[in-house]
Amino acid sequence: MMSSRVAAEKGAAEQAPALTKPQKAAAILVAMGKPSASKLLKFFKQEELKALIEAARMLSTIPQNQLEAIVAEFEAEFTEGVGLLDSGDTMDTLLSEALSPEEVNALMASPESKQEETAKDQPVWPQVAKLPPERLSEFLNREHPQTAALILSNLPSQAAAEALLKLDKELRTDVIRRMMGITAIPEAAVHIAETQIRARLLADNAPKDNAAGQQRVANVLNELDKSRLDEVMQDLESSGAAGLDAVRARLFSFEDIGMLDQKARVKLFDGLSTELVTLALRNATATLAEAVLSSVSARSRRMIESELGMQADGIAAVDILRARRTIASTAIRLAGEGALQLPSTRQDEAA
Repeated sequence: MMSSRVAAEKGAAEQAPALTKPQKAAAILVAMGKPSASKLLKFFKQEELKALIEAARMLSTIPQNQLEAIVAEFEAEFTEGVGLLDSGDTMDTLLSEALSPEEVNALMASPESKQEETAKDQPVWPQVAKLPPERLSEFLNREHPQTAALILSNLPSQAAAEALLKLDKELRTDVIRRMMGITAIPEAAVHIAETQIRARLLADNAPKDNAAGQQRVANVLNELDKSRLDEVMQDLESSGAAGLDAVRARLFSFEDIGMLDQKARVKLFDGLSTELVTLALRNATATLAEAVLSSVSARSRRMIESELGMQADGIAAVDILRARRTIASTAIRLAGEGALQLPSTRQDEAA
């Protein structure tokens, strides 16, 4: 008889694509919210943080019922002592017991693989004809002349002519000669060519919207303190991770306030309480403190400076960090609303 836990997992699995354990961990952290998630992030090892970041980039929107199933699974595994970042053997066993092989295969299919299956159903040649001539000729220049001749013979005359003009002169002559000699093309040869074009040409040209994943990664990284954030970004750059410029444009920490222009700083601190600003400025550098104090009213500045001049026994470092993250989160929100520009965004526009 199937246990209630396995039955529950089967029901959730039938409704949504399977997630990896790092993806589930990332989903739970996002659902917990910033205060709770930030307390947990500092306990992760460096490689675990990288795994979470990569997992978060691949997440799509998670329905409420699937999120509830993930949380329920986490609670059950936590009781048994199984970590979310352990091997997938336990999950594989549960799936094999609860589902048929066909259901497991359908469940484990990633969004990318489903997109590939959809692409296979679409005719190849109309898609190739829409490519820029430069892109197509770049591909053909690396192919055997007979392959290039076969491809161009299947394209509309105008698209084939534009691509021919972009080919190397020596190759162009050879390709035209071979096109003249082509009679009936074996169906097997056409099928092989179509398969290679899908895999090597159209796949590279397909647009990919990674904005949601990039924002998700930025949300996670913005919970780290400045030193850990810089360390993780440096590791990601060394690994050659794609899309880092877009992620960097969404990053902002309290220490970056000095990089905002005066108008943006005034907008940021307008409406923030003096208590919050005072707490955030505890142990701040003189340069950073001046950047903040020059952005508030004269009355607020006198109050903050008076508080900072008093002994601050009993103030926990975590409370200071939380105040700084609140201000940084406010800056990110205002940037999203178009009220100000983050330093990284201005630098990208200037470049």
